[in-house]
Amino acid sequence: MNKMYVTRFSYFKPSPENPSENPALSFVDPLFKRRLSQISRMTIQVVHDVIDGAADEKNSKLVFVSFRGELSRQLKINKGLVQDAEVMPANFSISVFNTPPAVAAIALGMKAGYTAVFPGEDNFRSGFLSACAPVLCGDERKIIFVYADELVPEEYRAVFLGGDPNPLAFACVLSSEKSDGAVEINIDDVSDDGSLSSPVDFLGKICRTN
Repeated sequence: MNKMYVTRFSYFKPSPENPSENPALSFVDPLFKRRLSQISRMTIQVVHDVIDGAADEKNSKLVFVSFRGELSRQLKINKGLVQDAEVMPANFSISVFNTPPAVAAIALGMKAGYTAVFPGEDNFRSGFLSACAPVLCGDERKIIFVYADELVPEEYRAVFLGGDPNPLAFACVLSSEKSDGAVEINIDDVSDDGSLSSPVDFLGKICRTN
């Protein structure tokens, strides 16, 4: 089997005029979301939109993929090390790579579990295949696949070597079962030199089909 089906999807992309924009998250407790980063907020929003009104999806496992993770939080920690030679525990606790899927699971009451994947060298194919693997091998009937990357801070622009520095997040349900309205994804197209080699290409395929 070399095909997967996208049955639900959602995305969040700030406007070019305001790339640091955050989703409002009106459904999340204000105290909980107060200290969340852009990537965590975007992740919560797109996962919420995918499972909203679909109780069955809420019980699906989640695979989270990011090329940069909590980049702004990491920068803040690095500044603390340089300026004060210490790291605040509160800052460290929400700067780790799996923070976005973890806070999404907490905020949305998802208990099926999640996996956080860092595909080296912006390799979208490996991240996508990691999400497909449990479905392809029959361990899961469906998976919620989430990609998110936040705005690259100005301090890193001079050394940012590749990819898109702008923020983007999307979530979709991947299934091996074809259903009405599902978008068919040929896994062979999601390759380093194929037509779906980046998150933007992948999202564009889904949007065009719908």
